[in-house]
Amino acid sequence: MPKRYIMTAFGQDRVGIVADITQIMFENGCNLEDSSMTRLADEFALIFLFSSSDPELEGKLDLACRRLEREKGLSTFFRSLGREAPEAVESQPTHQLHIQGIDQCGIVYKVSRYMTQNNINIVNLKSKRSFSPQSGTAIYTIDIEVEVPESLSDDALKKGLRKVGDELHVDIKLG
Repeated sequence: MPKRYIMTAFGQDRVGIVADITQIMFENGCNLEDSSMTRLADEFALIFLFSSSDPELEGKLDLACRRLEREKGLSTFFRSLGREAPEAVESQPTHQLHIQGIDQCGIVYKVSRYMTQNNINIVNLKSKRSFSPQSGTAIYTIDIEVEVPESLSDDALKKGLRKVGDELHVDIKLG
């Protein structure tokens, strides 16, 4: 059975980063199962979930990662997940949240703390700071995909999110 791994990599953004990393995957017979990649400021970051049946893969990847650091300036890390791919997992329904307001310290923390206290699992989170064209004010926007437990009603969720939004002076929309 194939073993599963997770890899993170980042470096100054440039053309070819994805090709450099996926070349290593291809040359070592790795199957890329899932990924997330983005540019943050002038850095490019990625996360890969992949699998391989090669019992010597970790040594090969270790050498390849060190080579990427030396030759391409990419910081690359991987680790075994220590388990095989799960059988088809029944996931909970997801909800989309859109949060927007004046940028301030603690928005992601306070929203994620509310999620934790209510057993809401964050599946995906993307945030960005931009500036209002009219005033130049820093605006923070977050889009979050969450799994909400069946025990939490939509009304309770909306009420809790409204309380967090009011505390932070941000708009939180549940989609």
